[in-house]
Amino acid sequence: MKQPHDREGQRWLSQSVRDLDDAVYARDGKRYNLCCFLAQQAAEKAIKAFLYANGAESVWGHSVAELCEDSSALDPSFKNLKKKAAPLDRFYIPTRYPNGLPGGIPADAYIDEDAERALAMAEKVISFIKKKMKQG
Repeated sequence: MKQPHDREGQRWLSQSVRDLDDAVYARDGKRYNLCCFLAQQAAEKAIKAFLYANGAESVWGHSVAELCEDSSALDPSFKNLKKKAAPLDRFYIPTRYPNGLPGGIPADAYIDEDAERALAMAEKVISFIKKKMKQG
């Protein structure tokens, strides 16, 4: 029988997967800044899924790097994931707010290569988390 924390972890993972799907949709629509933001959100929620599935009662913060650091207390392999996924944190604020950039607006500042890179990192995070949650 699944424990409540398992169900909460699965809820977060399901939303993570949906955010990644939305990121692909945004990329296909050439909304590259939105794609990058949604990729960051997908990775963030996936890591939160792992923490909730492992009994966390509340998880705070939006930094993929910091959430990996928190998760490494439960599983040291998150240190390696942190190195690969930390660049996603650059897509949290500047992709949405003009004052997060030195000039222009987010809609004009991101290109398809940014979106592809963000998607690839988020996909790695989600794949990593899916494997970890099946082990648990």
